[in-house]
Amino acid sequence: MSGPNPSNCSAGGVQLLPVAAAAKAREPINVLIVGVGGQGVIMVSKALASLAQSKGFEVKQSEVHGMAKRGGTVFSHVRFGPQVWSPTIPKGEADILVALEWAEGLRWLPFLKPDSGIFICDTKRIVPPFACLDRHPGALLRYSRETPAEVKAHVVEGYAIDATRIAEELGNVRAANVVLIGALSMSLDFSAEDWEQALSEFVPKKTIAVNLEAFRLGRRWVERARTAPPDAQPAETPAPAYRPYKVRLEITPEWCKSCDICVKLCPERCLRLNAERTVELTDAAKCTGCRLCEWLCPDFAIRVHLDAAEAPGVVAAAEGIRP
Repeated sequence: MSGPNPSNCSAGGVQLLPVAAAAKAREPINVLIVGVGGQGVIMVSKALASLAQSKGFEVKQSEVHGMAKRGGTVFSHVRFGPQVWSPTIPKGEADILVALEWAEGLRWLPFLKPDSGIFICDTKRIVPPFACLDRHPGALLRYSRETPAEVKAHVVEGYAIDATRIAEELGNVRAANVVLIGALSMSLDFSAEDWEQALSEFVPKKTIAVNLEAFRLGRRWVERARTAPPDAQPAETPAPAYRPYKVRLEITPEWCKSCDICVKLCPERCLRLNAERTVELTDAAKCTGCRLCEWLCPDFAIRVHLDAAEAPGVVAAAEGIRP
């Protein structure tokens, strides 16, 4: 989902970035970052606020956090410019909306400027527990079904990026938020070098290299989306098809912090902490692939895979479709 914003282009066809536009108008730039607890919303906002402040802008930041356990909504308002009075962004006044989770991005769309706002969103879906009351394979999930094509009709310029997959291919799924920072950087008038310096101060020292690569991939993704001709745009994702599957849990022991959340909240009671206080699956036959353990783990220690199977008549639960 992409498309340049005609109202942000000069006569020469060069896009006027929001920061440059704000500097001319003496108005603050409003960036709203939203997501789910544990995705790194606060890190994204702090990196942006620090960078803007280092460039001489007045910065105001307001956030709601504390929902570090996966499942809670987290959002952060960042406003910067020559002069900023309020720390919060009024509805309909966000220049850029950055969403680390698909449904959260849709929830906050009314805050985006209708005539010039830029929407940047990971296609990552984190379905909350109350959407999974029916845990049988193929059960209908109560989760937003809007596609990027449908959302595109409501925004001037939008980018739906599979940032989680990009980060996973780099070897660190936690870098998905930095992929989105790279995408965000293409709409703000700060140099890539300044962004990378700011990121190096906020990401763990051992992950600087992989995070900088994630940042560059995010920038390149948006650059390609903006320059590709219409007939070269990616095809729309087809509707999910019925397919049989079997559940496989991937557990990363070194990431498990023995918090016991997944064990206590597993609907089928098929998880436990072993002698080393690391989570393990006790009965694979009981696991329905509901993904509650994956979504609730604050440390990304569990991944649920729905592998192809030959058993007929079963629908992938992750798709949330009934036959």
